[in-house]
Amino acid sequence: METDEAARHRAKMANRKAAQDAEVAEKTVEKGLLIVHTGKGKGKSTAAWGLLLRALGRGLACGVVQFGKGAWQTGERTALERLGAQLQWYTLGEGFTWETQDRGRDVAAAQRAWAKARELMDDPAIRMVVLDELNIALRYDHLDIAEVVATLSARRPDLHVVVTGRNAKQELIEAADLVTEMTLVKHHFAAGVKAQEGIEF
Repeated sequence: METDEAARHRAKMANRKAAQDAEVAEKTVEKGLLIVHTGKGKGKSTAAWGLLLRALGRGLACGVVQFGKGAWQTGERTALERLGAQLQWYTLGEGFTWETQDRGRDVAAAQRAWAKARELMDDPAIRMVVLDELNIALRYDHLDIAEVVATLSARRPDLHVVVTGRNAKQELIEAADLVTEMTLVKHHFAAGVKAQEGIEF
């Protein structure tokens, strides 16, 4: 025999389901999204790899262009490259700008990476492109924000683009469909814990 509390809960959840189903039914637009992961908290690129893995799992061809990051081999790249031709991955930075200390080299590397990004976005077979740390290149004016936003806004209708990095520029935020800001609450670096395999790389 059902208790009053159980009956109230069932009725409440039935109402909630009806409201949720009605809201979902109203959403009819299907389009490629411009997604931005920014903020001072850890997990921007990690969240992008989660989306990438989901898209790959659905059989979508994907591309990755890493801006700024040097050519070290990370765990996510090692794992995802095992998928073969379904994924194209390019790490085209020479290290972060505070490591190179050469603005000319940084600008040239960013421009090479952006050219590759445009090439991937123009490939009709590719359905998702991750532009890892593009926000850093934009923050330091290694690329023209107006040109980048115009290109991203003019992408073909079925292409998802994920942009990561701190300090996303307002123009990019305004153009995006989805923006998530990672908030730093606590970080192990502050306690002297070094970058670790399987966590940071």
